[in-house]
Amino acid sequence: MLSVTIICLQLTLAMTENLNYICKPIIKQSANKMLKLYNTLTKKVEEFIPIDPNEVKIYMCGPTVYDYFHIGNARSFVMADMVRRYLEYKGYNVKFVMNLTDVDDKIIKKANEEKRSTEAVTEDYIQAFFDDITKLKIRKATVYPKATKHMNEIIAMIKQLEDKNFAYNKNGNIFYDVKHFNNYGKLSGKNIEELEAGSRIEVNEEKKDPLDFALWKKAKDGEPYWESPWGKGRPGWHVECSAMSCKHLGETFDIHAGGNDLIFPHHENEIAQSEAANGKPFVKYWLHFGFLNINDEKMSKSLGNFFTAREVLKKFSAEAIRMFFAQAYYRGPLNFTDDLLTAAERGLEKITNLVDKVNAEIKKNTAGIKPDYDFAPYYKRFEEAMDEDLNTSQAVAVIFDFVKEVNRIIASSESVDVNFYNDVKTFLTKTAENVLGIVDFNKTTAGDDKLANDLIELLITLRIEAKQNKNYQLSDTIRDRLKELGVVLQDSKEGTSYKIGR
Repeated sequence: MLSVTIICLQLTLAMTENLNYICKPIIKQSANKMLKLYNTLTKKVEEFIPIDPNEVKIYMCGPTVYDYFHIGNARSFVMADMVRRYLEYKGYNVKFVMNLTDVDDKIIKKANEEKRSTEAVTEDYIQAFFDDITKLKIRKATVYPKATKHMNEIIAMIKQLEDKNFAYNKNGNIFYDVKHFNNYGKLSGKNIEELEAGSRIEVNEEKKDPLDFALWKKAKDGEPYWESPWGKGRPGWHVECSAMSCKHLGETFDIHAGGNDLIFPHHENEIAQSEAANGKPFVKYWLHFGFLNINDEKMSKSLGNFFTAREVLKKFSAEAIRMFFAQAYYRGPLNFTDDLLTAAERGLEKITNLVDKVNAEIKKNTAGIKPDYDFAPYYKRFEEAMDEDLNTSQAVAVIFDFVKEVNRIIASSESVDVNFYNDVKTFLTKTAENVLGIVDFNKTTAGDDKLANDLIELLITLRIEAKQNKNYQLSDTIRDRLKELGVVLQDSKEGTSYKIGR
């Protein structure tokens, strides 16, 4: 918003210099409905029954903080946010935990490249992560545990595994003994023989078996380390999540979510570690989100089609990005193109135009005739869609149907009572805003920056005066420049209004 303020000021001053006139100011939902989710563990759609009927506990794999997260990560983060929002819509208290991996080989490499400490690198990218998820309208997690702040828990879990003979020590490196865990591969559907035959397994002479993975890594010169019963070292990636989820959610919790790319080996290894250490089932429901391709190709820096979320946010609104994600099945692949994002942005205008209308009419508080209507079927259809394995695309379709019906009612009525608009706002707030996050009733109105709003109003005044003086070139320039800045003007018989947001 500050950038809009500065540029608007510059534009105002520049245009004012060319004008010889003085501007004048312008005057628990649905408790009886059962949510069904596809469980990666059982490979089927199941009724969702939380362990605690009053609270749902969710663990979402967060970022490794050595860089800005990419748009594929954004899809997983946004869809997990919609899951959490819908559970809250249904009346559940949700404890949502998302980890921050702040010790890792990639972090160490980045720190060495930039000749900075690992702490400095992770602090910068943690802040960037929070900035970007805020822009994407992702609700803040209940807890953001950091691996470096949970060393006691991590070391304790590794010691448990060692004491139970699920782990072994090789020269200060601790490895998990995969073959000692009977059900290894139950999440991914892979068997031991299939995995051993694969070519992706890293060769390490210290391992008993190529499938075994590191729980603790012996310290190397110049790397961060912590004291442990096995000497100085640092944890492996997989055990960090097991220890942190157990700490904050308990030994068994409801939902573990993440991208499809994490099913194997990360989530598979989490199960092996956690169930071996605790002797209990780890997670009831495993939820995974599909891959994001760029122009029908796998996203890759080498192909030059790697985009961070913050890069995409410079071109498209958060609402449009969320709309784009919501219009696809969460488990399936999704192709990302500028054209598809632009289409989502344009489709969203049908909803935001109604939001602007509703805000304006509620502000007027006009008494009129309350039309004969019943919005209950739309609530029912929205919930049915979301309950059927989070069918967000159908939920979006319901919202478009609702918008169409509301516009029909308005068009066919001579005057509409403000209570009608309040009911419209309630529906869109509960569904499109609070669950899907594709509209923002506050964003489309005045905003929080009074100076920016005053400057926009001033530019609107300049444009009106220019049109009156038949200076159409200046009028169009003001409109087009404001649009580039994310300020969309809307002309009507009542005058000119605006909304902020591309």
